[in-house]
Amino acid sequence: MAQERSDDDLMLAVAVARRHYEQGQAKTDIAEALGISRFKVARLLDLALESGVVRIEIVEPEPRGGGLADELMDRFGLTRCAVVPMSSTAPEVRGEVGAAAARLLGDTVREGDVLGLPWSRTVHDMVYALESLPKVPIVQLSGALATTREDSSAVDLVRRAGRIAGGGRQVFFAPLLMPDAAAAHAVRRDAAVSDTLASAGDVTVAMVGVGAWGPGGSTIYDMLDEECRNEITDQGVVGEAVGTCFDADGRLVTTCLSERLIALGPEQLRDIPQVIAIAHGPGKVAAVRAAMAGGLISGLVTTHDTARTLLG
Repeated sequence: MAQERSDDDLMLAVAVARRHYEQGQAKTDIAEALGISRFKVARLLDLALESGVVRIEIVEPEPRGGGLADELMDRFGLTRCAVVPMSSTAPEVRGEVGAAAARLLGDTVREGDVLGLPWSRTVHDMVYALESLPKVPIVQLSGALATTREDSSAVDLVRRAGRIAGGGRQVFFAPLLMPDAAAAHAVRRDAAVSDTLASAGDVTVAMVGVGAWGPGGSTIYDMLDEECRNEITDQGVVGEAVGTCFDADGRLVTTCLSERLIALGPEQLRDIPQVIAIAHGPGKVAAVRAAMAGGLISGLVTTHDTARTLLG
C-alpha cells in the first residue's frame, strides 16, 4: 500500500509541477483546481525536486556573453568584455562585478602569462572573488594607498592571488603617493621597489581600475592637495589608471602627480598586451571611453547601464 501511495503521490507531483513550472500557476490556484490544500501542493513540489521529476539548472553567462558585451567589443576594438546584467546602483553590484571580473580573468590568463595587479577598489573585489588561476607569477604594479576603507593593500591582493595561482609573486612595501618627487625618487631606489616595478615590463595581463578625474571618482584625486588637483584638471585630464593620467582622447598627460607615484610608468602600462579595466557607474563613462579610445585598455568588465551609456 505504501508503494501505491508513493506512486500516486509521484504522479500527482508531476501534474502539480507541470502546472507550477510550465504554466506558471500559483500554488493556491493549483490547490483549488485539484481539490487539495496548498500545503500539499508545496509538499508535492518538494517531492518533484527530490525525486528528480523537476531539475533546476542555473546557467551563468559566458564571460563575453550578451549582446552588449559583443557590441562594446565591436565598437571599441576590445578583445575581452563582460557585462553584468544589473544597474551600477544596485546594492550588490560590487560583489557581482568582482565575480564577473574573476571569471573573465580565469578565461584570459594562461600558463606562460605574467599577471599584474595594482591596488584599486574594483581589483580588490575581483581578487576576493577568485577561486582558481593557472600557475602564473603575479607582479605588484603599484604602492599602497594609506587611506582606503578596504581591509587590504596592494601587497595583500598580490599575496592572496599568488596563493591561489601558486606561481610566485613579487611585492614591495611602499605608499602609492609620496609628498614630492624627491621622496618618491628615494623610495624607488629601494631594491625591492625597483626590481618589482622593472618586472612590470614582463606582465602580459593586467587587471586595473579606472578612476574618473573628480571628487569620489578616483581615490588618487581625493588624496591630492587642491593645487595639484586643479592643475591636473586644467590640463584636460578626465581619468587615470594606476596613476597614469589621460585626456578625453586617451592621450597620456604628464602632470604634477607623475613624479610622486610609486607605480609602473605610463609607457609600461601601454605596453602590456592585455589590460582589462573593471569600472562602472555614470561617473566613470567619460574616463572609460577615453581609455578605450587611447588604446590604454583592451578589455572591460562593467554593468548593463554603463554599457548602454558607453554605446549611446
